[in-house]
Amino acid sequence: MKALVYHGPGSKAWEDVPDATVQEPTDVVVRVETTTICGTDLHILHGDVAAVTDGRILGHEAVGTVTAVGDAVRGFAVGDRVLVPAITKCGRCEYCQRGMPSHCQTVGGIGWIFGHLIDGTQAELVRVPYADTSLYAVPEGLTDEQVIFLADSLPTGYEVGVLAGRVRPGDTVAVVGAGAVGLAAVLTTGLWGASRVIAVDTNKFRLQKALEFGATDVVEVGPGTVEAVKALTDGLGVDVAIEAVGYPETLRTTAALVRPGGRIANIGVHGVPVELPMQEMWIQNVTLTMGLVDTVSIPTLLKMVAGGRIPAEKMGTHSFTFDQLDEAYDVFGNAAAHEALKVVITPS
Repeated sequence: MKALVYHGPGSKAWEDVPDATVQEPTDVVVRVETTTICGTDLHILHGDVAAVTDGRILGHEAVGTVTAVGDAVRGFAVGDRVLVPAITKCGRCEYCQRGMPSHCQTVGGIGWIFGHLIDGTQAELVRVPYADTSLYAVPEGLTDEQVIFLADSLPTGYEVGVLAGRVRPGDTVAVVGAGAVGLAAVLTTGLWGASRVIAVDTNKFRLQKALEFGATDVVEVGPGTVEAVKALTDGLGVDVAIEAVGYPETLRTTAALVRPGGRIANIGVHGVPVELPMQEMWIQNVTLTMGLVDTVSIPTLLKMVAGGRIPAEKMGTHSFTFDQLDEAYDVFGNAAAHEALKVVITPS
């Protein structure tokens, strides 16, 4: 089969590799029909994820068809159309039982294993461990484009942003960073009845997209960002501020937007230490949350997509085939210049 293989920082290649096969009774093999690129893939190529070694197949999101099934698999059969999510779970360990499969102890202490600890989904075939508890059947009538972003970015914005931030009816919400994950938060914030959703970004294209995704207001980043957001509320700030970038300055800005008693939900992946003004924040009774997505919201999100409540396909702005993966990475890696949110990648 063909697959995108990592060969160290800055190096990858679409090349021939051995076919993915069933290795354990709980495995299935899926023929990949749609995949995408995540910001984490870019971090890997920058050399930021030491656990990813030379020879690893990249990618951790896919929609496809089951082609082989292990002897112990009961919930799926050859020919089933499935969503392969970013998180793999055994379903039995302490963390899976707590609803935190992102830290599944059975699969290695972290649920994100595709393109990380085992070969991933940017390939013609992928082996899926613990298939019965990890895969999701794709409902009839849904296209790959409606489903693919439920593998990671949409649940991330929803779980680590909206749910962790405890958005409630009538709340005012600011989302700092209107990239794919930030827009996923904007798209799902309305499910909890927020009265005002303010998108904050440096990029005019992304701010326009935020309005299309359900933001009520947008603020372009500048010297008066904090004041502009507060002016849209009652001067005190928002109830929930969601950070979806991953830079120290954006987290500090996000912290400055929240009112006393409010919540800060950090989604962004931070690669360096961040200094926050704790001497000022503690007396404001502010709550700060952060974490890795668990993807436990996928069944709910699938229902919302099927019911027309979430137009998830809007997140895909560019389409490529497997033999255009270099171009796809270039576009996604320079998303602002190409006015890209997420890319959709399919076989030739």
